[in-house]
Amino acid sequence: MLIDRKIRAVLSVAAVSFLAACSGLSSEGPNVPARNDADPSWKDAGKGGSLFGPGGLFGSSSTREVNPDSEIGVNSFLWRASLDTIGFMPLASADPFGGVIITDWYAPPESPNERFKMSVFIMDRALRADGIHVSVFRQVQNSPGTWTDATVEPKTGTDLENAILTRARELRTAATAQKKD
Repeated sequence: MLIDRKIRAVLSVAAVSFLAACSGLSSEGPNVPARNDADPSWKDAGKGGSLFGPGGLFGSSSTREVNPDSEIGVNSFLWRASLDTIGFMPLASADPFGGVIITDWYAPPESPNERFKMSVFIMDRALRADGIHVSVFRQVQNSPGTWTDATVEPKTGTDLENAILTRARELRTAATAQKKD
């Protein structure tokens, strides 16, 4: 389990490094038509210097200062707060453009015969209480070693949503205070 986390961390760093290295690549190549300075459509060509547009995949720091929601498809404070809140669980999938985070199964050390999985859906670009939904799934291990679905209190998902919203507000407050300095 610890080795899987280390491998995941190394692969994540490698992927981010690769994407950061790609952001400086020029979009002009041998099959690009000759530049025509008289044509206004060429005026802004090459600005941004990235496959993903100005600022790269997640935006430059100057872009984030203007609008923290401009780089991803959902509210960036909710996105970051969601990752912070469920960071103890292994991620199976994270889509910042669609606003979906899916964890892999996680068995708490104090109760190895039960495991949990979560899906977080960020549904809005605004920081609103109804802009996030968390689904929690639980399984218990029976005597032959097979996992069976078990009920989860509906309050569990609501409590996680509230924790994410609280963290998102903290992040927004910190970002606002940093802008004023």
